[in-house]
Amino acid sequence: MKEKNTNKPKHEKGKIRAFLKSRKAKHGVISVAITAIFVAAVIVVNIICGLLVDRFPDIKLDFTSNKAFAIQEDTAEYMNHLDKDVTVNVLMSESNFESQSSYFVQAKNLLEKMESSSNGKLTVKYIDVSSNPSFASKYPDVDWSTSASNLVIVESGEQYRALGLDDCFEYDAETAAAYGYYNYTGTKIEQAVVTAVLNVTTTDKAKACFITGNQEQDYSGIKSLLENNAYELSEVSLATGDIDPETVVTFLFAPSVDLDESAIDKLAAWLNNEDKQGKTLIYVPCADKVETPNLDDFLKDWGMQVNDGYVFETSPNMLVSNSSPYAFVTQYTDYYKDGLKNSSIPVVTSDTHNIIISDTATAHALLTTTDAAGVYPLDADESWDYNDAITGEPLSVAAEGVKEGGETDSSRVIVFGSYMMFTKDVMKVNSFNNSAFLMNIVNTVSDKQDSGITIESKSLDNKELGVTDVTTTNLLTIIFIVVVPAIVLIIGIIVWIRRRNK
Repeated sequence: MKEKNTNKPKHEKGKIRAFLKSRKAKHGVISVAITAIFVAAVIVVNIICGLLVDRFPDIKLDFTSNKAFAIQEDTAEYMNHLDKDVTVNVLMSESNFESQSSYFVQAKNLLEKMESSSNGKLTVKYIDVSSNPSFASKYPDVDWSTSASNLVIVESGEQYRALGLDDCFEYDAETAAAYGYYNYTGTKIEQAVVTAVLNVTTTDKAKACFITGNQEQDYSGIKSLLENNAYELSEVSLATGDIDPETVVTFLFAPSVDLDESAIDKLAAWLNNEDKQGKTLIYVPCADKVETPNLDDFLKDWGMQVNDGYVFETSPNMLVSNSSPYAFVTQYTDYYKDGLKNSSIPVVTSDTHNIIISDTATAHALLTTTDAAGVYPLDADESWDYNDAITGEPLSVAAEGVKEGGETDSSRVIVFGSYMMFTKDVMKVNSFNNSAFLMNIVNTVSDKQDSGITIESKSLDNKELGVTDVTTTNLLTIIFIVVVPAIVLIIGIIVWIRRRNK
């Protein structure tokens, strides 16, 4: 049988040698080499950038319009001046934490920025509690009854504070309750961690008290605000107890029942503080003004009186809603305004009583209406005309009475005309200054320097670049739609012409 010739003809081998020596082959090899080097360089640059970002989180660029991945300037400033070591324990493995939702990824980025801004004082750790069963025993005051009750523990020295899912994230509560599914809508972890850090690093906390036993309205919004700003809180019924002498600020929040004479005497004695003064009562009357003769007499001694009617505002620029003249923004006076971070943001009120200044030597207004406001009396009949109620003078909706003692300190009674000003729903609205104004007052009368930080929750719904002005938008459009493609086209033409002429 004749063997098959497997040797290629000599002319084919010659073609291969000729091709390898040709200019086209050389250019091809160079092109492949350049491409390989470029791809390798991109990979190396990506690795280096990843390592740098992990080491220095602040170099991450945030192009979202609402800066969803950037911490607030106040947060960075607070962290930069942190003088105690703080540990933020996230009770989940890092990978598990990120896998929960895009909002958890956002939260992780915010924690990294806070850690980076703290100059080594704040450390973020991820603890898988299921793999470390002894971890919970270090925090006996934390409720570990449900696995979802705690998400973060912030600690410094012997002090610690647990943060739950509700503290760190916003989500659809109805869906979660009905189906056990968490539809996250915002991240609050920045505010939660900052306030927790403030709490665990504050050793000498100012004391505040709430008077109970008189059918008060819900004051949980104020309570949470004070807790977040590192106040030590207590409650007392004046029918059975006394206000702690070390308490600096006491709240009487919208009582539906008058205080008896004994309770009034206890309150007056606490304010007098053995002639040393230095105490503050913040009183808010009930919305449906009830008979409170003892409280009325008490306020007269501080130069104030609460009008039974409801204040209305006719200036359209002050109204919150065109449908109601009883909900409006107020005007600041010169008191407690300077300490506000942004005094251009107003305080809002609704269904408020007018605080009449009966003794100008003792009392003064804190918040007022415009001169186009009036009071709707409770006994108004059909013949009542709102124009007749407008006096042409601003009305006080918050006021302060001051009494000086033998020393430099003064005691104060501060009255706000509406308890609606301090409900949870109103105080969490960042376009109003209600929580900031109240906190500024409390911090001032308590001689407390750190005013806390108010931080809004951050949503990821808006993912576009943070460019809103027309000029910048048009410039970017021209660059990426016209200039960049034109440059690429010109370079391509030049390369093609040069190769063809060789």
